[in-house]
Amino acid sequence: MENVVVGPVDLGARVDEALAVQALAFGLGPGEVAIRRQIVLRHLNYPGARALGAQTDDGRLVGFVYGLPNDRGHWWSSVVQPYLRQRGTDGWLDDSFVITELHVLPDFQGHRIGRRLITEITDTATEPRSILSAIDGDSPARRLYHALGYQDLARPVHFPSAARPYAVMGAPLPLLR
Repeated sequence: MENVVVGPVDLGARVDEALAVQALAFGLGPGEVAIRRQIVLRHLNYPGARALGAQTDDGRLVGFVYGLPNDRGHWWSSVVQPYLRQRGTDGWLDDSFVITELHVLPDFQGHRIGRRLITEITDTATEPRSILSAIDGDSPARRLYHALGYQDLARPVHFPSAARPYAVMGAPLPLLR
């Protein structure tokens, strides 16, 4: 396993590299990547948005995470709010740091890189809690989130044009170690 360093990354400048990671890790096609490129660049302009990258010694991006303080006016919040309200958990949308994307190349998964990315980015959050959405089902990602203290707030959650249902999860900060 190559040495991997986690630290700040200019995600706007490296958006295509990051989306290549996401495409491999998440199984995205070229059309989906093109749409997500515009979304990522828009998100990076929101107040408080920040990103971390996981890079090998030669500078290759093998993972990334980005997030921002939640705003009920954002698209993601407007989609998940009815599901959370139905379960009495919509207060989590306030004063939370959202993990918008977290992806690690398949060959680098299982080496605690995702854990390092999410804990390091949430350690810098001023909000008292974090929220995210993940594909609903038993997966390494969901097991990681549960191990870090995330609990299911609503499931199944259906996003427009997403084939699979998601779970919305939340955890108090700092995350468990």
